[in-house]
Amino acid sequence: MAAQHNKKPKGDPETTGHSWDGIEEFDNPMPRWWLWSFYITIAWAVIYMVFYPAWPLINSATTGILGYSTRGEVAAEIARVDAANQVWYDRLMEADLEAIRDDPELNRFAVNAGAAVFRAQCSQCHGAGAAGVQAGGFPNLLDDEWLWGGTPEDIEITVTHGIRNEDYIDARWSEMPAFGRDELLSDEEIDQVVHHVLNISGQAHDAALAEAGAEVFDYNCSSCHGLDGEGDIYGGAPPLNNAIWLYGGDEETIRESVVNARFGIMPGFAERLPAAQIRAVATYIHQLGGGQ
Repeated sequence: MAAQHNKKPKGDPETTGHSWDGIEEFDNPMPRWWLWSFYITIAWAVIYMVFYPAWPLINSATTGILGYSTRGEVAAEIARVDAANQVWYDRLMEADLEAIRDDPELNRFAVNAGAAVFRAQCSQCHGAGAAGVQAGGFPNLLDDEWLWGGTPEDIEITVTHGIRNEDYIDARWSEMPAFGRDELLSDEEIDQVVHHVLNISGQAHDAALAEAGAEVFDYNCSSCHGLDGEGDIYGGAPPLNNAIWLYGGDEETIRESVVNARFGIMPGFAERLPAAQIRAVATYIHQLGGGQ
């Protein structure tokens, strides 16, 4: 019986000699097409390592004989596009900002180029749709209220130098006193002026406090915000007599502004963007609907 069990059936290939629980493994050779495919992949890998970047090093990688670089390819493509657009950027720099809208082709290029710049550089603060973020004090660029003016030239200056930053001597600058923190007004006077602001902005308020707050406002706030709270775009003082608010217009938020003041900062882009791109983004922002 044992002899019959160990006898190899006629026609079966040789075995490897391995056996497990009476089961033996045939020693079948690999198909030649599979072996040649495997050898070709090995040869191709060696050739690829010689000609293209392959092995990572400490601070870089092997460059290969061809010196190919995906980053270099992207940089070359960007340079190609910039070269193709340079004629339009030159026209942007030569044109008067107010006249760009009268040139349909140039205006279309400026708006499209400016939209790309806005998405990359400005949307993180002002939002993808430029509606601003009130909780962070980032202005809405779609309405018709502008702290520093909304003409194309005004916007260009603001983007170029920024607001209240220490990098540009020509940055827009204004500073509101912290009337509560610095004890410039008493708690009672702060309550009064808060209700006066609620009154002139058309909100529910305490009439007696608002009446007394009118005098507090006149002595302490009107020099910047105007006698009627109309604001001053040349000094960056926002209007207080409408429903458009930079940080919010409820009683608690207004009180926070009076007590601790606000000091929003915008970076300047003169050293971050070419002048032509700043002009393009100014054109884009102006045509969103709120430009003056």
